[in-house]
Amino acid sequence: MATQIEETLKRIQTSDGVIGFVIVNNAGIPIKSNMDDAMSVRYAGLVQQLIVTSQVAIKKDDQNDKLTYLRLRTKNNEILVIPDKHYTMVVIQKPTGSRSPM
Repeated sequence: MATQIEETLKRIQTSDGVIGFVIVNNAGIPIKSNMDDAMSVRYAGLVQQLIVTSQVAIKKDDQNDKLTYLRLRTKNNEILVIPDKHYTMVVIQKPTGSRSPM
């Protein structure tokens, strides 16, 4: 299982446009990352707040629904957040293609 996880992380890291990743535990502590410590802690803290806020908003709309994936695109980066029961995966990448704003 650990080998599969490491292979998946290597594949993610070598994907076009990927800047970095961080895996965060439920306490908001980065446990694995390919970024420096300060940046890992920064993303971990910000993403934890975003997840909590998103979950509250989703639950207000439908008590049975839950957050499974969050994609945040800015002018410079795209942040992919995949929360799970015990961990959250965060991937930071350069946006691909040029889409006009909605």
